[in-house]
Formats: sequence, C-alpha cells, structure tokens
Amino acid sequence: MKIVVDDLSGPEIAGFLDEHVQQMRSITPLESKHALDLDELRKPEITFWSVMDGETVVGCGAIKMLDAGHAELKSMRTTPARKRSGIASLLMEHILAEAKRMGFTRLSLETGAAEFFLPARKLYEKFGFVHCEPFAGYKPDSNSTFMTRVL
Repeated sequence: MKIVVDDLSGPEIAGFLDEHVQQMRSITPLESKHALDLDELRKPEITFWSVMDGETVVGCGAIKMLDAGHAELKSMRTTPARKRSGIASLLMEHILAEAKRMGFTRLSLETGAAEFFLPARKLYEKFGFVHCEPFAGYKPDSNSTFMTRVL
C-alpha cells in the first residue's frame, strides 16, 4: 500500500468520495452533514491523500488549513471491505506527520455522534484527540462530536 497526494481528477477517487457522501447522507441529517464534495476538496487550502493498494483506492483523508497553525482533518474513509485492517491507522500516522511538517500545531475534526461513528471516535482517541468545543464556524450539534489534538 502507498499513500499519495491526490489531485482528485481520477474517476476512481470521484466514485469513492461519492460513496462516502451518499453514506453520510443516509446516516446523518442533511443539516449536520459536513462531508466535502469534490469541488470543495479541490480548494487550495486542502491537501488530500489517497491510500492505494495497487491501482485501487482503499482509503482517503485530507486536511484543511484553518489558519497558520490550525488545520482540520476531513474526509477520512476506508473502503467498507477493508475496515479494521489498519488502513485508517496508517493514514492517520501519515496525516499527523504531514500536518506537523507543514507547520501546523493543532489538528481538529468533526465527526458524527451516532453509534455508526464509534469506531472513528475510538481511532481518533487512540491517536491523542480529545473532545473539544465546536471550532471554525461549527455550531453545537447533537449529531456532531468535535475533537482536537496538539501536534
């Protein structure tokens, strides 16, 4: 497996992300969905990585610069067939190292509060994220959990 910066131009990553957005829409009320679409992920303040197993996308994640020292983790996903196989941990280690290398001192995230998101919340806790108040324009939301970590 390899982790690559992705320019989001290929059809496979577009389909992978469309599945992600559709899944989030099926679980989370529309007003609480914060997954970014392709156009939003292509903005210059976002760095996006794909996890490749050969030519197949098996995971992805991104960071969005909020300010010079603070970034937000976005679009973490592992293909359902490969969940709990270490892909998310591998990607998290990579993103934390890259965020630090880019000069960020804090990384924050929003994830779902529903039972479906429990494995994600446990992963983030394993990597040192702690619960925090909403940040960067988010509002308190019973469907959201906010977490942060100093790098």
